[in-house]
Amino acid sequence: MKILSVIAVSLALTLASCGKETSKESTKTIDPNAPPRYDSIDWGSETKHPVLTAEQLEHYKSSATKFYKEFWERSNVSGGLLIAKNGKIVFEQYSGLASVEKNIAITAETPIHIASISKVLTSMAILKLVEKNKIQLDQKVNSILPTFPYEETTIRHLLNHRSGLPNYANVLWDMKLEDRENPITNQQVLDVFAEHKVGLVRNVNTGFFYSNTNYVMLALIVEKIQKMPFPQAMKYMIFDPVGMSNTFIFEYDKHKDEVSESYGYRGTKWAWDHLDKTYGDKNVYSTPRDLLKLDQAMYSDKFLPKKIKDEAFKGYSYESKGYKNYGLGMRMLEYENGERLLYHNGWWHGNNTVFVHDVRNSFTIIALGNKQNKSIYSAFRLSGLHETYPIKLPNKDSIDNVD
Repeated sequence: MKILSVIAVSLALTLASCGKETSKESTKTIDPNAPPRYDSIDWGSETKHPVLTAEQLEHYKSSATKFYKEFWERSNVSGGLLIAKNGKIVFEQYSGLASVEKNIAITAETPIHIASISKVLTSMAILKLVEKNKIQLDQKVNSILPTFPYEETTIRHLLNHRSGLPNYANVLWDMKLEDRENPITNQQVLDVFAEHKVGLVRNVNTGFFYSNTNYVMLALIVEKIQKMPFPQAMKYMIFDPVGMSNTFIFEYDKHKDEVSESYGYRGTKWAWDHLDKTYGDKNVYSTPRDLLKLDQAMYSDKFLPKKIKDEAFKGYSYESKGYKNYGLGMRMLEYENGERLLYHNGWWHGNNTVFVHDVRNSFTIIALGNKQNKSIYSAFRLSGLHETYPIKLPNKDSIDNVD
């Protein structure tokens, strides 16, 4: 498990060199014709939050500790839980094993598959391309991917799940195109849709339909515009500038024998399958601490300008009644009092994940698990610590799922 074993050394070297390189980084000139990226910034310092009082710190710490004991310890969760207020970690705990077979414990530096939280990162890359005028939100997808067979679909429709595209996993199943010995790639997904002229679930921009296919296409767009493979593009555009040193895109042939394992509810190791090569929709490995760095960067207009965040962090689908909605890469709850809570959950194989970016209260919840357990989703309900949202705090007798 090479990735797990070298992380500590890599992190130490990074921290040691940080002070020496800060001044050099700040004087760099960015080539306007180069692929979009940002120089490394201490996003925690860049983002200004009020200092927590001792009373506030104790309130959040005791609430998170109570939740952890009643839900994670009680349910034998394997993974990591991090709670932050005003950018400061108020609770952090890790439990379980990255590999049962090798008896490797999960620590703060252990990358775990974050499932559909990956979509948040993919959307950030796309929005950076928009900021640099490399693409436009309302640009037709087939102007970038010529074989994409849906004339009216735009990049915005992919981001907000209003394209009507069916899930590629279902398409492969229905057409008997699954090949469990040869996992499908992003380009092959596009080829299947183009060759077979796969029908839409609903007409473009007529309603919300959550589809992983959208984000597989977005990853291809990043590759086409950046002229580099998606794993390298994400490292260049997002991971390195934000300081996410323990985060990477899973590459099947390169990483499958090195990453933290995924387990079913009863502890059975989850085998790789024919969908494990695609990325954009999933296949980011990260840590709670790295995701907190992303969370803090998202507050800064230097990371993403306000006008773009205003487009990204608003709802787009109002055909059905209710308070659940989706922006450009983030789920949200929109309440009658005008408050909006941004988040994204995930599930892939035995991995269950939660990411809450509560802008109103400068509050962050990150829960990553590698052994199937619905208790992980109850971490979302810690958002109810604030009276801003009508969210009930977790009840130990009622463990539920929040999609």
